[in-house]
Amino acid sequence: MQLLERRIREDGEVLPGGILKVDGFLNHQMDPELLMEMAREFHRLFAGDKVNKILTIEASGIGPACFAGLAFGCPVLFAKKNRTRNLSGEFWTAEVHSFTHGVTNTIMVSKKYLGSGDRVLIIDDFLANGAALNGLITLCLEAGAEVAGAGICIEKAFQPGGELIRSRGVRVESLARIESMSDDGGIAFCR
Repeated sequence: MQLLERRIREDGEVLPGGILKVDGFLNHQMDPELLMEMAREFHRLFAGDKVNKILTIEASGIGPACFAGLAFGCPVLFAKKNRTRNLSGEFWTAEVHSFTHGVTNTIMVSKKYLGSGDRVLIIDDFLANGAALNGLITLCLEAGAEVAGAGICIEKAFQPGGELIRSRGVRVESLARIESMSDDGGIAFCR
């Protein structure tokens, strides 16, 4: 998606350690017009897949997922990383290691909101090593839900996550696929 690639080039920042900072428009301060265009593209890509639920993981995937929910006209569900006092009932859980934060979380989704009969599109801001996406897929399968696919805003194609998830037979559509990036700000996109 050229619009997203342009924003990454103009407003993204490559940090040491292979981190791409896009918090000025995607996952801290959000550009609603960009998110709506991305949602329309996800809808175009998955329009025939009978999606009835969008699933993401807190926190950075929530913005893109909500706009996707508007485009699909369906509910948006996010996996929580921490159990709070207002959570009750039974949950589907999976372990997910965060590359960015360097921690492992037990993510959870209420059994009340995810189950058989759901046809789920997973939306997330990044795909790098695939841990978050793998955990979300595991939750869906445990719940008896079908995974229609995964819509990713930015895929770091030079890291193994995309290949890992695709090897599981899950359709992955990434709006921007980065082939390489360097600390001096150079970013090359896959063509």
